[in-house]
Amino acid sequence: MSWELLLWLLALCALLLLVVQLLRFLWADGDLTLLWAEWQGRRPEWELTDMVVWVTGASSGIGEELAYQLSKLGVSLVLSARRVHELERVKRRCLENSNLKEKDILVLPLDLTDIGSHEAATKAVLQEFGRIDILVNNGGVSQRSLCMDTSLDVYRKLIELNYLGTVSLTKRVLPYMIERKQGKIVTVNSLLGIIAAPLSSGYCASKHALRGFFNSLRTELATYPGIIVSNICPGPVQSNIVANSLTGEVTKTVGNGGHQSYKMATSRCVRLMLISMANDLKEVWISEHPILAAAYLWQYMPTWAWWITNKMGKKRIENFKSGVDADSSYFNILKRKRD
Repeated sequence: MSWELLLWLLALCALLLLVVQLLRFLWADGDLTLLWAEWQGRRPEWELTDMVVWVTGASSGIGEELAYQLSKLGVSLVLSARRVHELERVKRRCLENSNLKEKDILVLPLDLTDIGSHEAATKAVLQEFGRIDILVNNGGVSQRSLCMDTSLDVYRKLIELNYLGTVSLTKRVLPYMIERKQGKIVTVNSLLGIIAAPLSSGYCASKHALRGFFNSLRTELATYPGIIVSNICPGPVQSNIVANSLTGEVTKTVGNGGHQSYKMATSRCVRLMLISMANDLKEVWISEHPILAAAYLWQYMPTWAWWITNKMGKKRIENFKSGVDADSSYFNILKRKRD
């Protein structure tokens, strides 16, 4: 075989690989590293069994679904949120749908903004199970309001809950992981921790802060390779996060989450989260297009990202002001085209 023919074959293989990657990306619902781990990586059923997992925000949405899927893996669960009756409901369903026993699930009410309670809560988990293998920082709240219509109290609440509450609980758990030289700190961030969107200035700020904090923490823990720090960044997921979002006043919420059909199924999002946890991925993006494509643009082509975000942002604000769901009207069009 001549060198010229060999070079042509290599070029053809490179082109074919590029086409395959492009096709994968067009139908992706997560970043390509995550999808590779789903295909070729370690399985949650192998890696996460027999662990003690503490999930905050476990009373609904991603946290609730995470509890259900983790319970089927045979882990010991700590379920935390403010609403005790909802946590008890989640616990009952976990017991019904898995082989776990009553002693395997601890319902631990927790208010992330009550920082003074975090030490006692951590000690309660250690007293019950003796260790914390995985802390899933999932508790938080979103926002739907224009900056000029939003009181400073709303921004303060978003930072205290989404950012400071998460940092505080992490700081309480971290010393025990350092002592054991192992553990996983998994934070459910958002793609709005990477990109930006109108109507969510305070939410974006809190999520950008979380990303910066945990990326910095990861570097500080470089001498502890057994401690994994992961940022999970979902896009739109079927949950009550929009309905529970803060508006211009801290005492008011949106109350109506709008249509959910254009959003990713919560079960799929959580499955990808478990894969990222099993494979110790540092940061993952979980979303369908166009949000996933927007994240790649913000990461690698920010000038184009600004232009597209401004165009889409105008429509988002128009929808919001007219009283319809800020996203669904044009995302549904894209969803139908894709289907």
